[in-house]
Amino acid sequence: MSEKVKFVLEYEIRSSSKILYSFISEPNGLSEWFADNVKVKDHVYTFIWDDGEEQKAKLLSFKENKFIKFHWVDDEPYTYFEMEIVKDELTNDVALVITDFALAENLKDRSQIWDIQIDTLLHVIGA
Repeated sequence: MSEKVKFVLEYEIRSSSKILYSFISEPNGLSEWFADNVKVKDHVYTFIWDDGEEQKAKLLSFKENKFIKFHWVDDEPYTYFEMEIVKDELTNDVALVITDFALAENLKDRSQIWDIQIDTLLHVIGA
């Protein structure tokens, strides 16, 4: 079995860090762009899609208005996905940096999925 590799994507977001953080960390924010419904219990987020698919991710760590880091409970133990808000101190530009893992042969597809998700996020927050 192939080992998953880490990849990093960066997206410019025209939003404040505080507003963006609510969309990447709160169930109602995540259900606007990441999944159709999101529930949280005991630091485990359940992501539910309209097609009936459901995935659970354990919250590993977070820092308010900075980042949130999850681990899919059915994935390899060393993997995680992280959404980090990076603000340029000079220009005040805000970027969302995504760190995720995928099999080498799936990197392009996984990146495209993130592109689509982030396009939805940009539409939802009006950025």
